[in-house]
This record gives sequence, C-alpha cells and structure tokens, in this order.
Amino acid sequence: MTGLIAKAGGALLGWLTGGTLDRILDSVDHKVDNATERERIKAAIIKTHMQAQANLLVSRTWWFQLFFVIPLGIWFSAVVADSLFHFTWNVAALPAPLDQWAGWIVSSLFLVDGGKVLIGRILK
Repeated sequence: MTGLIAKAGGALLGWLTGGTLDRILDSVDHKVDNATERERIKAAIIKTHMQAQANLLVSRTWWFQLFFVIPLGIWFSAVVADSLFHFTWNVAALPAPLDQWAGWIVSSLFLVDGGKVLIGRILK
C-alpha cells in the first residue's frame, strides 16, 4: 500500500513540476559522473608524469656517478687513507667552493640510492 502511495505521490509531483525534477536529478547525476571521470583522468596523468620523472632520475645517474661521484670518491678515499696511515702522498685539498660542492655530491649519492630503494619498495 505504501508503495502505491509513493508511486502516486511521485507521479503527482512529476505532473506538478512538469518533469523538471527529473531533469535536475539527471543533470546532477551527469555532473557527478563527469567529475568522477575528470578525477580519474587527472589521476592517470599524474601517475604517468610521476613514472616519467622516476625513469628520468634513474636514467641520469650513470653519467652523474661517472663524472662526479667516482672522482670525488677516489679523492676522498685518498684523503682518508693519507690521514689514517700517514702516507707520503700529501693529497691536495680542494679549493674553497669545490670542497663544499664535493660534500654535497658525495652525500647526494647516498640520497639518490636511498631514494631509489624507497621508491622501489613503495611501487611494489
């Protein structure tokens, strides 16, 4: 009985509003569907962009290590060995701005490798 009353009330409301309520509800449904689809597209674009950035970071590290990290690692190892064992090498210190840059470059190696490990664990 209540179902019949609900149908009659819905029909009466539809007749009084001329179907406007149905059109409004359909518009709201379409807007929600469009917003959901927009968010899905944004998420796909962001995922693709982040993947491209991660691939770029991984592909750049070989030349970074070849030209910066390896020579600085050899120099740093020579300084440490000379300091510990008092060799007669007399390793020269780097000039003022380069010594600070060298510290940043050597420490960035650890940050990049640590970041790769973290990203690899997150993506799994």
